[in-house]
Order: sequence, then C-alpha cells, then structure tokens
Amino acid sequence: MAVPISQMWTVATYVLKKKFAGNKRYPLTLMLEPLFRCNLACAGCGKVQYPPHILKKQLSPEECFAAVEECGAPMVAIPGGEPLLHPQIVEIVNGLIARKKYIYLCTNALELKRRLPEFTPSKYLTFSVHLDGQREHHDFSVCREGGYDIAVEGIQEAVKRGFRVTTNATFFDGTDPNSVRAFFDEVMSMGVEGIVLSPGYSYDKAPDQKHFMGRARVRRLFRAILSNRKPTWKFNMSPLFLEFLMGKRNYDCTAWGMPAFSIFGWQKPCYLLQDGYTESYKELLESTKWEEYGVASGNPKCANCMVSCGYETTAVMDGFGSIKGFWDMVKGNFSLYRDDHALKLLSEPAPHGPATLVTIEETQRALEETNV
Repeated sequence: MAVPISQMWTVATYVLKKKFAGNKRYPLTLMLEPLFRCNLACAGCGKVQYPPHILKKQLSPEECFAAVEECGAPMVAIPGGEPLLHPQIVEIVNGLIARKKYIYLCTNALELKRRLPEFTPSKYLTFSVHLDGQREHHDFSVCREGGYDIAVEGIQEAVKRGFRVTTNATFFDGTDPNSVRAFFDEVMSMGVEGIVLSPGYSYDKAPDQKHFMGRARVRRLFRAILSNRKPTWKFNMSPLFLEFLMGKRNYDCTAWGMPAFSIFGWQKPCYLLQDGYTESYKELLESTKWEEYGVASGNPKCANCMVSCGYETTAVMDGFGSIKGFWDMVKGNFSLYRDDHALKLLSEPAPHGPATLVTIEETQRALEETNV
C-alpha cells in the first residue's frame, strides 16, 4: 500500500465527519498554483501559454496560507508552472507542514536536486515528480532532451535523503501500454513510494490538440496497462479510481472536491476549466452552476474528461463513504486484476511512437517566452 496509514486515517476521518454532518460539497485536495511560470513548455500543457506579464506573477506565502485555511482541505497539491521556481516555495511548504497539511509538490525535477538541501523530510511532504514514461517518450512529451535523466537524478537524491517521492504521469493517445508497464518497473526500482497517473485533458491553450483521448480509448488503454499488474507496482491513488480508468466503474465528476486557487483567484469550476473566478471559496461553491458540468450535463468540454482531479475525489469519497466502498478499496489494493483480454491488447502492434507529438524545435519559442 503506497499511501501511509497516517494520511489514510486523516482523509478517512475527514470524509466521515463531512458525511455525518450532512455536507454534500466539500474539498478534499486544494490545487494551489503559486505561479504559472515554468522551465519547460510541454506540448500537452495549457498552463504555460500565458503572456510573459502573467508568467511573472506569483502568490505570496500569505496568500497561499489564507487560501488553505479558507478551503480547509486536508491535502494540498502544488502544481504550476514549476513550483521550485518560486523564490519562497520553501516558506510556503514549511507553513503548510506547520498546519499539518499533506502536501504533494508537483515538479518536473529539473531544479529538484539543487534545491533539496533547503527542504526537510516530513510525512506531510511528498515530491510528486512528473515523468511521462520511459526516457524517449518522456523527453518528447516535455519537449526537452535529457529531461528524463535529470528527473531521475532528482528522484534518487530525494529518496536517498529520506523524502517521500511519487511519480506523476499523464498519458495521451498513441501511448504504448507495454512501454508504460516497463516504465512502472523502472520507477519502482528508483525506490519511490508510488505512482500517480492520469489521462490527458485537452486544454484550450495546449499547442498539441491531436493526442487527447476519448473515454473509450482511455478505458482501452488503461485496461491494457493496469490489468495483470505486478505485485511490485504501487500506486499512490485510490484503487477505485484506477478501476474507473479501466472501465470497471462509472463515476460522476466531483469538480468541487479539488478546487483550484491561483493568481487569478478561485477558478470556476475546476482546475482544468476556466469559466471565471471568484474571490472566495464560499463564493465558488455557491455561485458555480455545478449541474452544467460533468459528462451527464452534456457540456462538450467535459465529454471526454476522466482526469484524476475530477474523478479521484469521487473514488476516495466512495471508498471511505460506506462499508462496501471501503471493502472494495481494500480489495483493490491487493488485486492483480487478471484479464485475458487485456493480455491480448498488449500483443497488438504498438502505436506510433512519441515522435508524433509536437517536437522540441516547435516549442522552443514558447519555452523562451515562458522564462522571460
């Protein structure tokens, strides 16, 4: 089991308290974006395509702490941009640890090894390193040759120093499931706590719009990847969410479960869609027309979304919300998901390789603008 017992207990008691109190909408994880600036320009990312004057802005530690306290979620994910480019990121992290929040600092790890001495290992801090597959595929995905090797160095140094480390992978159309399974072996050999994964989402600003998958293709890909799994693979995620990706469960999106706060305020309705902003979390909950989002709503922006920020919250609430859900979650942590049909999927011809993604040269200008 990749998630520590103390963290599981904190989340479980939090969910049960909300359930017994009759709260229908409450946050589980705050997506805290202290900046959009990055040292990469990934083809599938819609966060670094803002103009330079926006990329220069960042949240202060005080603004971060105020958002965390207002929201009240037990977990805080810090994406970006690249959080390690924030000059006060250590102060932000230490402040969240003092508030006993479980933090996932999402990083491409280009700066991780250099900055590790500034941090102190804690059960509350996890470095979630962005790795999108084996070396060649990852480097094409992030449009940076050598990015994989630098990230692995950072992971190994963090593990050596006693930090909690996970990897975070996003997969797009054309992914070879056999390569992903080999990637899982590589990652676990690095000594990480577990793997986090998700299908990609078609950000409007993403320069590569060709490789986002529909829901049927997502289920097919993840059925091939996650069935017949090895006992050595550990996932730092709800097993019920992984079953959802495999097509074994139907869930509705819980968009309010992972609210996003950035330099613009509280983002409506979620981390992925930008349909306006509010000044407070309370206003976000009360002013957002939640019935207009999710697959059942018919909103075309939500039609193909199966991303963790919308659906893992649903899975976690399901797992801790009933005896049946809890039992299913426990079983999922130990199941290898034997599936003969999935084995046949692995024997099919491999799709086109990562060279079909936007190339490194095509994104060079975007990278330069990001660092202005």
